[in-house]
Amino acid sequence: MKTLQQMTLLLYFMLVVFSASCQTAQIAINMVPFATGLSNPVSITNAGDSRLFVVDQSGYIQIVDSIGNLITPYYLDIHNKVTFGGEQGFLGLAFHPQYSTNGYFYVNYIGVGDSTHISRFNVSLSNPDIADPMSEFKLLTIYQPFSNHNGGDLKFGPDGYLYIGLGDGGSGGDPDNRAQNKSQYLGKMLRIDVNQGSPYSIPTTNPYYNDATALREIWAIGLRNPWRFSFDRLTGNLWIADVGQNAIEEINFQPAASTGGENYGWRCYEGNQVFNNTGCVASSALTFPVHSYTHSDGCSVTGGYVYRGIPSSAYYGYYFFTDYCTDRIWTLHNNSGSWQMEVFGDFPGNNFSTFGEDAKGQLYIAGLTSGTIYSVIENTIGIDVNQTSDDIKIIKDPTSNKIRIETRNIGLKFIHFTLSDLSGKILYADSFKASSFEINPGKLPVATYLLNIQMDRKKFVHKLILGE
Repeated sequence: MKTLQQMTLLLYFMLVVFSASCQTAQIAINMVPFATGLSNPVSITNAGDSRLFVVDQSGYIQIVDSIGNLITPYYLDIHNKVTFGGEQGFLGLAFHPQYSTNGYFYVNYIGVGDSTHISRFNVSLSNPDIADPMSEFKLLTIYQPFSNHNGGDLKFGPDGYLYIGLGDGGSGGDPDNRAQNKSQYLGKMLRIDVNQGSPYSIPTTNPYYNDATALREIWAIGLRNPWRFSFDRLTGNLWIADVGQNAIEEINFQPAASTGGENYGWRCYEGNQVFNNTGCVASSALTFPVHSYTHSDGCSVTGGYVYRGIPSSAYYGYYFFTDYCTDRIWTLHNNSGSWQMEVFGDFPGNNFSTFGEDAKGQLYIAGLTSGTIYSVIENTIGIDVNQTSDDIKIIKDPTSNKIRIETRNIGLKFIHFTLSDLSGKILYADSFKASSFEINPGKLPVATYLLNIQMDRKKFVHKLILGE
Protein backbone atom coordinates (compact mmCIF):
# COMPACT_ATOMS: atom_id res chain seq x y z
CA MET A 1 0.00 0.00 0.00
CA LYS A 2 1.28 3.43 -0.92
CA THR A 3 2.10 5.81 1.89
CA LEU A 4 0.14 9.05 2.27
CA GLN A 5 3.19 11.02 1.10
CA GLN A 6 3.49 8.83 -2.01
CA MET A 7 -0.20 9.26 -2.78
CA THR A 8 0.04 13.01 -2.36
CA LEU A 9 2.99 13.18 -4.76
CA LEU A 10 1.14 10.96 -7.24
CA LEU A 11 -1.95 13.15 -7.14
CA TYR A 12 0.16 16.27 -7.56
CA PHE A 13 1.87 14.69 -10.59
CA MET A 14 -1.52 13.69 -12.05
CA LEU A 15 -2.80 17.24 -11.61
CA VAL A 16 0.24 18.70 -13.35
CA VAL A 17 -0.09 16.27 -16.28
CA PHE A 18 -3.83 16.83 -16.47
CA SER A 19 -3.36 20.61 -16.39
CA ALA A 20 -0.88 20.46 -19.24
CA SER A 21 -3.06 18.27 -21.43
CA CYS A 22 -6.58 19.62 -20.80
CA GLN A 23 -8.22 22.97 -20.97
CA THR A 24 -10.66 24.67 -18.73
CA ALA A 25 -13.49 26.23 -20.62
CA GLN A 26 -15.29 29.46 -20.14
CA ILE A 27 -18.70 28.43 -21.29
CA ALA A 28 -20.94 30.57 -23.44
CA ILE A 29 -23.93 28.65 -24.73
CA ASN A 30 -25.95 29.95 -27.66
CA MET A 31 -28.92 28.80 -29.70
CA VAL A 32 -27.52 28.30 -33.17
CA PRO A 33 -29.78 27.46 -36.16
CA PHE A 34 -28.94 23.96 -37.34
CA ALA A 35 -31.63 23.26 -39.95
CA THR A 36 -34.29 25.49 -41.50
CA GLY A 37 -37.24 25.11 -43.84
CA LEU A 38 -39.08 22.43 -41.87
CA SER A 39 -42.85 22.24 -41.59
CA ASN A 40 -44.67 21.54 -38.31
CA PRO A 41 -41.73 19.87 -36.50
CA VAL A 42 -43.01 18.14 -33.34
CA SER A 43 -40.46 15.40 -32.60
CA ILE A 44 -36.70 14.99 -33.07
CA THR A 45 -34.78 11.77 -32.55
CA ASN A 46 -31.91 9.70 -33.93
CA ALA A 47 -31.38 6.15 -35.13
CA GLY A 48 -27.93 5.70 -33.61
CA ASP A 49 -26.05 7.32 -36.47
CA SER A 50 -25.23 10.86 -37.65
CA ARG A 51 -28.74 11.68 -38.90
CA LEU A 52 -31.63 13.42 -37.17
CA PHE A 53 -35.20 12.35 -37.88
CA VAL A 54 -37.85 15.07 -37.57
CA VAL A 55 -41.58 14.36 -37.40
CA ASP A 56 -43.81 16.72 -39.39
CA GLN A 57 -47.17 16.81 -37.60
CA SER A 58 -49.05 16.69 -40.91
CA GLY A 59 -47.80 13.16 -41.60
CA TYR A 60 -44.15 12.95 -42.62
CA ILE A 61 -40.68 12.10 -41.30
CA GLN A 62 -37.88 14.31 -42.59
CA ILE A 63 -34.18 13.35 -42.38
CA VAL A 64 -31.67 16.05 -41.50
CA ASP A 65 -28.05 15.14 -42.19
CA SER A 66 -25.08 15.80 -39.91
CA ILE A 67 -24.58 19.36 -41.20
CA GLY A 68 -28.23 20.43 -41.23
CA ASN A 69 -29.27 19.64 -44.80
CA LEU A 70 -32.79 18.29 -45.42
CA ILE A 71 -32.72 14.97 -47.28
CA THR A 72 -35.36 14.40 -49.95
CA PRO A 73 -37.66 12.63 -50.46
CA TYR A 74 -39.24 12.15 -47.03
CA TYR A 75 -38.09 9.18 -44.99
CA LEU A 76 -41.76 8.30 -44.40
CA ASP A 77 -44.96 9.72 -45.88
CA ILE A 78 -48.18 8.64 -44.14
CA HIS A 79 -50.09 11.92 -44.46
CA ASN A 80 -53.02 10.02 -46.01
CA LYS A 81 -53.38 8.06 -42.73
CA VAL A 82 -53.03 11.04 -40.39
CA THR A 83 -55.76 13.31 -39.03
CA PHE A 84 -53.98 16.66 -38.85
CA GLY A 85 -55.08 19.85 -37.14
CA GLY A 86 -54.87 21.48 -33.71
CA GLU A 87 -53.34 18.95 -31.32
CA GLN A 88 -53.96 16.05 -33.70
CA GLY A 89 -51.53 14.62 -36.22
CA PHE A 90 -48.32 12.62 -36.48
CA LEU A 91 -46.97 13.06 -32.94
CA GLY A 92 -44.17 10.66 -32.00
CA LEU A 93 -41.31 8.49 -33.26
CA ALA A 94 -38.96 5.97 -31.63
CA PHE A 95 -36.33 3.76 -33.25
CA HIS A 96 -35.88 0.24 -31.99
CA PRO A 97 -32.63 -0.18 -30.01
CA GLN A 98 -31.57 -2.75 -32.65
CA TYR A 99 -32.69 -0.63 -35.58
CA SER A 100 -29.34 -1.06 -37.34
CA THR A 101 -30.05 -4.78 -37.69
CA ASN A 102 -33.87 -5.11 -37.72
CA GLY A 103 -34.88 -1.81 -39.36
CA TYR A 104 -37.87 -1.29 -37.02
CA PHE A 105 -39.23 2.02 -35.83
CA TYR A 106 -42.43 2.94 -34.00
CA VAL A 107 -44.82 5.85 -34.47
CA ASN A 108 -47.71 7.52 -32.66
CA TYR A 109 -50.32 9.28 -34.78
CA ILE A 110 -53.99 10.29 -34.72
CA GLY A 111 -55.82 8.62 -37.58
CA VAL A 112 -58.95 6.72 -38.52
CA GLY A 113 -61.70 6.98 -35.93
CA ASP A 114 -60.07 9.96 -34.17
CA SER A 115 -57.90 7.37 -32.46
CA THR A 116 -54.30 7.10 -31.33
CA HIS A 117 -52.48 4.55 -33.47
CA ILE A 118 -49.25 2.97 -32.21
CA SER A 119 -47.62 1.21 -35.16
CA ARG A 120 -44.35 -0.28 -36.32
CA PHE A 121 -42.80 0.40 -39.73
CA ASN A 122 -39.69 -0.95 -41.50
CA VAL A 123 -36.90 0.83 -43.32
CA SER A 124 -36.56 0.04 -47.01
CA LEU A 125 -34.23 -2.86 -47.77
CA SER A 126 -32.66 -0.93 -50.65
CA ASN A 127 -32.33 2.63 -49.30
CA PRO A 128 -31.47 3.53 -45.68
CA ASP A 129 -32.96 7.02 -46.18
CA ILE A 130 -36.44 5.75 -47.08
CA ALA A 131 -38.93 3.70 -45.07
CA ASP A 132 -41.57 1.37 -46.47
CA PRO A 133 -44.99 3.06 -45.99
CA MET A 134 -46.74 -0.27 -46.72
CA SER A 135 -44.99 -2.05 -43.83
CA GLU A 136 -47.29 -0.77 -41.07
CA PHE A 137 -47.87 -3.26 -38.25
CA LYS A 138 -50.40 -1.99 -35.71
CA LEU A 139 -49.82 -2.53 -32.01
CA LEU A 140 -52.48 -0.41 -30.31
CA THR A 141 -55.50 1.65 -31.33
CA ILE A 142 -56.97 3.85 -28.60
CA TYR A 143 -60.07 5.97 -29.16
CA GLN A 144 -59.75 9.65 -28.30
CA PRO A 145 -63.11 11.14 -27.21
CA PHE A 146 -61.93 14.71 -27.89
CA SER A 147 -59.40 16.25 -30.25
CA ASN A 148 -57.01 17.55 -27.56
CA HIS A 149 -54.73 16.03 -24.90
CA ASN A 150 -53.46 13.16 -27.03
CA GLY A 151 -50.01 12.95 -25.47
CA GLY A 152 -48.10 11.59 -28.43
CA ASP A 153 -44.58 10.74 -27.29
CA LEU A 154 -43.03 7.29 -27.16
CA LYS A 155 -39.55 6.19 -26.16
CA PHE A 156 -37.58 3.02 -25.54
CA GLY A 157 -36.40 2.92 -21.96
CA PRO A 158 -33.05 1.62 -20.75
CA ASP A 159 -34.86 -1.66 -19.98
CA GLY A 160 -35.60 -2.14 -23.70
CA TYR A 161 -39.36 -1.72 -23.29
CA LEU A 162 -41.45 0.78 -25.23
CA TYR A 163 -43.01 3.57 -23.12
CA ILE A 164 -46.07 5.40 -24.48
CA GLY A 165 -47.42 8.68 -23.05
CA LEU A 166 -51.16 9.25 -23.37
CA GLY A 167 -53.19 12.30 -22.41
CA ASP A 168 -56.49 12.18 -20.56
CA GLY A 169 -58.64 12.20 -23.69
CA GLY A 170 -59.30 15.91 -23.83
CA SER A 171 -62.03 18.42 -23.19
CA GLY A 172 -61.22 20.24 -19.93
CA GLY A 173 -60.90 19.05 -16.36
CA ASP A 174 -60.92 15.36 -17.35
CA PRO A 175 -64.74 15.14 -17.21
CA ASP A 176 -64.87 11.35 -17.11
CA ASN A 177 -61.97 11.00 -14.63
CA ARG A 178 -60.00 8.88 -17.09
CA ALA A 179 -56.54 9.71 -15.73
CA GLN A 180 -57.37 8.11 -12.36
CA ASN A 181 -59.23 5.14 -13.87
CA LYS A 182 -56.87 2.16 -14.21
CA SER A 183 -59.30 0.37 -16.53
CA GLN A 184 -58.62 2.99 -19.24
CA TYR A 185 -55.44 3.74 -21.17
CA LEU A 186 -55.95 7.51 -21.27
CA GLY A 187 -54.04 9.73 -18.84
CA LYS A 188 -51.37 7.06 -18.39
CA MET A 189 -47.82 6.04 -19.17
CA LEU A 190 -47.83 2.59 -20.77
CA ARG A 191 -44.97 0.07 -20.96
CA ILE A 192 -44.95 -2.83 -23.41
CA ASP A 193 -42.49 -5.39 -24.76
CA VAL A 194 -42.35 -5.22 -28.57
CA ASN A 195 -39.82 -8.06 -28.80
CA GLN A 196 -42.21 -10.71 -27.58
CA GLY A 197 -45.78 -11.68 -28.42
CA SER A 198 -48.04 -10.52 -31.22
CA PRO A 199 -48.50 -7.63 -31.54
CA TYR A 200 -46.64 -7.27 -28.21
CA SER A 201 -46.38 -8.74 -24.72
CA ILE A 202 -46.69 -7.12 -21.30
CA PRO A 203 -43.69 -7.18 -18.94
CA THR A 204 -44.48 -9.24 -15.87
CA THR A 205 -42.83 -6.53 -13.79
CA ASN A 206 -45.45 -3.94 -14.76
CA PRO A 207 -47.08 -2.67 -11.55
CA TYR A 208 -50.61 -3.83 -12.39
CA TYR A 209 -49.71 -7.09 -14.11
CA ASN A 210 -51.54 -9.14 -11.49
CA ASP A 211 -54.34 -6.64 -10.87
CA ALA A 212 -57.58 -7.89 -12.45
CA THR A 213 -59.15 -4.41 -12.18
CA ALA A 214 -56.43 -2.65 -14.16
CA LEU A 215 -54.99 -2.68 -17.66
CA ARG A 216 -51.69 -4.50 -17.41
CA GLU A 217 -49.94 -2.19 -19.90
CA ILE A 218 -50.13 0.71 -17.43
CA TRP A 219 -46.84 1.90 -15.93
CA ALA A 220 -48.02 5.12 -14.23
CA ILE A 221 -51.30 7.02 -13.89
CA GLY A 222 -52.62 10.52 -13.20
CA LEU A 223 -51.29 12.42 -16.24
CA ARG A 224 -53.15 15.18 -18.06
CA ASN A 225 -51.14 15.61 -21.27
CA PRO A 226 -47.56 14.26 -21.15
CA TRP A 227 -46.68 15.90 -24.46
CA ARG A 228 -42.95 15.12 -24.15
CA PHE A 229 -40.96 12.83 -21.86
CA SER A 230 -37.41 11.50 -21.92
CA PHE A 231 -34.92 9.19 -20.27
CA ASP A 232 -31.58 10.45 -19.01
CA ARG A 233 -29.17 8.50 -21.21
CA LEU A 234 -26.63 8.26 -18.36
CA THR A 235 -28.77 7.48 -15.29
CA GLY A 236 -31.96 6.04 -16.81
CA ASN A 237 -34.15 8.48 -14.84
CA LEU A 238 -37.47 9.34 -16.48
CA TRP A 239 -38.60 12.97 -16.87
CA ILE A 240 -42.22 13.74 -17.76
CA ALA A 241 -43.41 17.25 -18.62
CA ASP A 242 -47.18 17.31 -18.10
CA VAL A 243 -49.18 20.17 -19.64
CA GLY A 244 -51.47 21.86 -17.11
CA GLN A 245 -55.13 22.84 -17.21
CA ASN A 246 -55.33 26.62 -16.84
CA ALA A 247 -53.00 27.52 -14.00
CA ILE A 248 -49.94 25.31 -13.47
CA GLU A 249 -47.41 23.45 -15.64
CA GLU A 250 -45.39 20.63 -14.10
CA ILE A 251 -42.24 18.51 -14.40
CA ASN A 252 -42.41 14.99 -12.98
CA PHE A 253 -39.40 12.85 -12.14
CA GLN A 254 -39.24 9.06 -11.86
CA PRO A 255 -35.94 7.58 -10.67
CA ALA A 256 -34.47 4.73 -12.68
CA ALA A 257 -34.96 2.37 -9.72
CA SER A 258 -38.73 2.88 -9.75
CA THR A 259 -40.92 -0.21 -10.11
CA GLY A 260 -43.75 1.88 -11.58
CA GLY A 261 -47.24 2.53 -10.29
CA GLU A 262 -46.75 6.24 -9.59
CA ASN A 263 -49.89 8.38 -9.47
CA TYR A 264 -49.00 11.87 -10.67
CA GLY A 265 -52.22 13.32 -9.36
CA TRP A 266 -54.33 14.66 -12.22
CA ARG A 267 -57.38 15.46 -12.00
CA CYS A 268 -57.13 15.56 -8.21
CA TYR A 269 -54.26 18.03 -8.39
CA GLU A 270 -52.91 20.43 -10.95
CA GLY A 271 -49.27 20.71 -9.98
CA ASN A 272 -49.25 20.98 -6.19
CA GLN A 273 -52.68 22.60 -5.99
CA VAL A 274 -56.02 20.82 -5.51
CA PHE A 275 -58.03 20.85 -8.74
CA ASN A 276 -60.90 18.41 -8.12
CA ASN A 277 -60.30 15.87 -5.36
CA THR A 278 -63.76 14.32 -5.38
CA GLY A 279 -63.29 10.58 -4.88
CA CYS A 280 -59.50 10.90 -4.92
CA VAL A 281 -56.94 8.95 -2.93
CA ALA A 282 -55.05 10.60 -0.10
CA SER A 283 -52.37 13.09 -1.17
CA SER A 284 -49.78 10.88 0.53
CA ALA A 285 -50.40 8.29 -2.20
CA LEU A 286 -49.54 10.74 -4.97
CA THR A 287 -46.21 11.65 -6.58
CA PHE A 288 -45.98 15.41 -6.85
CA PRO A 289 -43.87 17.27 -9.43
CA VAL A 290 -40.27 18.21 -8.71
CA HIS A 291 -40.95 21.57 -10.34
CA SER A 292 -43.98 23.57 -11.44
CA TYR A 293 -44.68 27.07 -12.67
CA THR A 294 -47.78 29.18 -13.05
CA HIS A 295 -49.28 30.66 -16.18
CA SER A 296 -47.65 33.97 -15.41
CA ASP A 297 -44.55 32.31 -16.94
CA GLY A 298 -46.19 30.39 -19.77
CA CYS A 299 -49.15 28.25 -20.76
CA SER A 300 -47.90 24.91 -22.11
CA VAL A 301 -44.75 23.12 -20.98
CA THR A 302 -42.55 21.39 -23.55
CA GLY A 303 -40.38 18.77 -21.91
CA GLY A 304 -36.80 18.21 -22.84
CA TYR A 305 -33.74 16.18 -21.91
CA VAL A 306 -30.97 16.03 -19.39
CA TYR A 307 -27.97 17.48 -21.23
CA ARG A 308 -25.32 14.79 -21.80
CA GLY A 309 -23.33 16.38 -24.61
CA ILE A 310 -19.94 17.76 -23.58
CA PRO A 311 -18.98 16.40 -20.11
CA SER A 312 -17.05 19.55 -19.23
CA SER A 313 -20.09 21.74 -19.82
CA ALA A 314 -21.44 23.81 -16.96
CA TYR A 315 -24.84 22.41 -18.01
CA TYR A 316 -23.85 18.75 -17.99
CA GLY A 317 -26.53 16.88 -16.00
CA TYR A 318 -29.05 19.75 -16.22
CA TYR A 319 -32.60 19.06 -17.43
CA PHE A 320 -33.74 21.47 -20.15
CA PHE A 321 -37.38 22.41 -20.70
CA THR A 322 -39.32 25.25 -22.31
CA ASP A 323 -42.80 26.70 -22.76
CA TYR A 324 -44.62 26.74 -26.09
CA CYS A 325 -46.25 30.12 -25.42
CA THR A 326 -43.33 32.16 -24.10
CA ASP A 327 -40.31 30.53 -25.83
CA ARG A 328 -38.41 30.79 -22.55
CA ILE A 329 -35.98 27.93 -21.84
CA TRP A 330 -35.13 26.86 -18.31
CA THR A 331 -32.81 24.31 -16.73
CA LEU A 332 -33.45 22.22 -13.66
CA HIS A 333 -30.92 20.32 -11.55
CA ASN A 334 -30.63 18.76 -8.14
CA ASN A 335 -28.50 20.90 -5.87
CA SER A 336 -27.68 19.14 -2.59
CA GLY A 337 -31.12 17.52 -2.40
CA SER A 338 -33.22 20.44 -3.64
CA TRP A 339 -34.30 21.18 -7.20
CA GLN A 340 -32.90 24.41 -8.58
CA MET A 341 -34.37 26.15 -11.63
CA GLU A 342 -32.45 28.65 -13.75
CA VAL A 343 -33.48 30.69 -16.78
CA PHE A 344 -31.42 29.68 -19.82
CA GLY A 345 -32.79 32.34 -22.16
CA ASP A 346 -35.69 33.79 -24.13
CA PHE A 347 -35.94 33.04 -27.87
CA PRO A 348 -39.20 34.55 -29.19
CA GLY A 349 -40.87 33.74 -32.48
CA ASN A 350 -40.53 29.96 -32.36
CA ASN A 351 -43.30 28.28 -30.35
CA PHE A 352 -40.89 25.55 -29.24
CA SER A 353 -42.59 22.20 -29.71
CA THR A 354 -39.94 19.61 -28.90
CA PHE A 355 -36.38 18.86 -27.87
CA GLY A 356 -34.27 16.05 -29.27
CA GLU A 357 -30.87 14.40 -28.99
CA ASP A 358 -28.45 13.14 -31.58
CA ALA A 359 -26.55 9.89 -31.15
CA LYS A 360 -23.79 11.64 -29.18
CA GLY A 361 -26.12 13.40 -26.74
CA GLN A 362 -26.03 16.84 -28.36
CA LEU A 363 -29.22 18.77 -27.63
CA TYR A 364 -31.59 20.25 -30.23
CA ILE A 365 -34.86 22.17 -30.05
CA ALA A 366 -37.49 22.83 -32.74
CA GLY A 367 -39.63 25.89 -33.36
CA LEU A 368 -43.05 24.87 -34.64
CA THR A 369 -43.85 28.19 -36.30
CA SER A 370 -40.30 29.13 -37.30
CA GLY A 371 -39.62 25.74 -38.90
CA THR A 372 -36.12 25.91 -37.45
CA ILE A 373 -34.15 23.37 -35.46
CA TYR A 374 -31.55 24.92 -33.18
CA SER A 375 -28.49 23.27 -31.73
CA VAL A 376 -27.38 24.06 -28.20
CA ILE A 377 -23.79 24.93 -29.07
CA GLU A 378 -20.89 25.17 -26.65
CA ASN A 379 -18.58 28.06 -27.61
CA THR A 380 -15.43 27.62 -25.54
CA ILE A 381 -12.50 29.88 -24.90
CA GLY A 382 -9.70 27.76 -23.47
CA ILE A 383 -7.66 28.71 -20.42
CA ASP A 384 -5.34 26.29 -18.70
CA VAL A 385 -6.35 24.74 -15.40
CA ASN A 386 -4.83 26.68 -12.47
CA GLN A 387 -3.78 29.51 -14.77
CA THR A 388 -4.98 33.10 -14.44
CA SER A 389 -7.72 34.48 -16.67
CA ASP A 390 -9.18 37.95 -16.63
CA ASP A 391 -11.89 36.82 -14.23
CA ILE A 392 -10.90 33.80 -12.20
CA LYS A 393 -8.06 31.67 -10.89
CA ILE A 394 -8.27 28.18 -9.40
CA ILE A 395 -5.54 27.00 -7.01
CA LYS A 396 -5.41 23.36 -5.96
CA ASP A 397 -3.57 22.52 -2.72
CA PRO A 398 -1.20 19.66 -3.71
CA THR A 399 -1.33 18.16 -0.22
CA SER A 400 -5.12 17.97 0.16
CA ASN A 401 -8.43 18.31 -1.68
CA LYS A 402 -8.72 21.97 -0.74
CA ILE A 403 -9.38 24.36 -3.62
CA ARG A 404 -9.08 28.14 -3.52
CA ILE A 405 -11.09 30.30 -5.91
CA GLU A 406 -9.67 33.77 -6.54
CA THR A 407 -11.65 36.25 -8.61
CA ARG A 408 -11.75 39.84 -9.72
CA ASN A 409 -15.00 40.20 -7.82
CA ILE A 410 -14.61 43.95 -7.49
CA GLY A 411 -18.31 44.61 -7.02
CA LEU A 412 -18.56 41.84 -4.43
CA LYS A 413 -21.43 40.12 -6.21
CA PHE A 414 -22.51 36.65 -5.17
CA ILE A 415 -20.54 33.83 -6.79
CA HIS A 416 -22.21 30.41 -6.93
CA PHE A 417 -20.36 27.17 -7.45
CA THR A 418 -20.82 23.41 -7.40
CA LEU A 419 -18.38 20.51 -7.38
CA SER A 420 -19.72 17.48 -9.23
CA ASP A 421 -18.52 14.19 -10.62
CA LEU A 422 -18.66 13.47 -14.35
CA SER A 423 -22.15 11.98 -14.05
CA GLY A 424 -23.45 15.37 -12.95
CA LYS A 425 -24.00 14.40 -9.30
CA ILE A 426 -23.38 17.47 -7.15
CA LEU A 427 -21.05 16.71 -4.24
CA TYR A 428 -20.53 20.21 -2.85
CA ALA A 429 -22.30 23.53 -3.39
CA ASP A 430 -21.95 26.97 -1.89
CA SER A 431 -21.98 30.70 -2.59
CA PHE A 432 -19.72 33.50 -1.47
CA LYS A 433 -19.48 37.25 -1.76
CA ALA A 434 -15.77 37.96 -1.66
CA SER A 435 -12.76 38.05 -3.96
CA SER A 436 -11.52 34.65 -2.76
CA PHE A 437 -12.96 31.54 -1.17
CA GLU A 438 -11.63 28.14 -0.10
CA ILE A 439 -13.45 24.85 -0.68
CA ASN A 440 -12.80 21.76 1.40
CA PRO A 441 -14.98 18.98 -0.06
CA GLY A 442 -13.52 16.38 2.28
CA LYS A 443 -12.61 12.82 1.35
CA LEU A 444 -13.23 11.85 -2.25
CA PRO A 445 -12.22 8.85 -4.36
CA VAL A 446 -9.49 9.56 -6.88
CA ALA A 447 -11.29 10.76 -10.01
CA THR A 448 -11.89 13.70 -12.31
CA TYR A 449 -14.32 16.31 -10.99
CA LEU A 450 -15.95 19.41 -12.42
CA LEU A 451 -15.93 22.74 -10.58
CA ASN A 452 -18.78 24.82 -12.04
CA ILE A 453 -18.75 28.52 -11.19
CA GLN A 454 -21.30 31.20 -12.01
CA MET A 455 -20.25 34.82 -11.58
CA ASP A 456 -22.13 37.85 -12.86
CA ARG A 457 -24.00 35.83 -15.55
CA LYS A 458 -20.77 34.21 -16.70
CA LYS A 459 -20.24 30.49 -16.32
CA PHE A 460 -16.91 28.72 -15.93
CA VAL A 461 -16.08 25.06 -15.63
CA HIS A 462 -12.75 23.62 -14.43
CA LYS A 463 -11.67 20.00 -14.51
CA LEU A 464 -9.71 18.83 -11.50
CA ILE A 465 -8.30 15.52 -10.36
CA LEU A 466 -9.07 15.07 -6.68
CA GLY A 467 -9.18 12.22 -4.22
CA GLU A 468 -7.25 10.24 -1.70
